[in-house]
Amino acid sequence: MGLFFANDAVDLQPVSPPLGVHLHHTAQKPTTLVLKESVFSWTGDDFSVKDTEGHTVVKCSGKAISFRDRKEISDANGKFMFAIRNKLIAIHKTFVGEDKEGNDLFKISKKWGVGSHMVATFKNASNGQDTTLVLRGDFWGGSADIKVDNGPVVAQITRKIFNAREYFGDKQTVNILFFRRD
Repeated sequence: MGLFFANDAVDLQPVSPPLGVHLHHTAQKPTTLVLKESVFSWTGDDFSVKDTEGHTVVKCSGKAISFRDRKEISDANGKFMFAIRNKLIAIHKTFVGEDKEGNDLFKISKKWGVGSHMVATFKNASNGQDTTLVLRGDFWGGSADIKVDNGPVVAQITRKIFNAREYFGDKQTVNILFFRRD
């Protein structure tokens, strides 16, 4: 993983046990999700994550001005999955995912260092164990790997960061490739 160049593509292997908070939203094969976000938005942080065939997988609803930067994530049918909010008092920038009752489901913290470095912690729904995923990437290359802490790469994120057509067209595209299990 270089600081100024994109990460090499990894041949993602099945993950066992499956990882996640909502296992019914996992894929049976290598899957690419596409996030198109507006560069300039006055109405808030509303967007959808779709698969490569254009089917909506999850939707995000957020307000343009929010003290805690709270967003609600729902499935394609509009069913609430979790809310994510900015934790106000933290040493590192931290986001917390919560269920409808406000119970913590996961935490994502930004770490200090060169390039992108984030850590997500959650209780894995498939086995009940506390699980840590680590995201490391490079600022200029527009890519990052997500791996199980001290384990294999389970997803890759790629984007073209200097794509003028997307920038001036008010859209940035992020691709996320992941694999679920055997």
